[in-house]
Amino acid sequence: MPKSKAPYPAEFREQMVELVRSGRKPGELAQEFGCHADTIKSWVRQLAVLGAGAGPSAAPLSSAERQELVELRRRLRAVQQERDILAKATAWFANNGAQTPTASTR
Repeated sequence: MPKSKAPYPAEFREQMVELVRSGRKPGELAQEFGCHADTIKSWVRQLAVLGAGAGPSAAPLSSAERQELVELRRRLRAVQQERDILAKATAWFANNGAQTPTASTR
């Protein structure tokens, strides 16, 4: 089984994004640095999404902060899913609890 190519270092990705923001085209950067233009475009989109809530004076996130943000978002989704499941279970038990026969109604 062939080994997959290691991901590009965070510094390289950030440099490519900065070059695109400064006016260079992803296609020419791809030819110059040996990566795919679509990959560079996805890095630009990723950083735009991550920095969407930040104002112009906010510093960009470091790779450790980005990793923490990804992890926190994953945990938030899991907690929200657990909350939704518990809410549905509570509603189900509340509705079906009144319909279950008790010893006095048998």
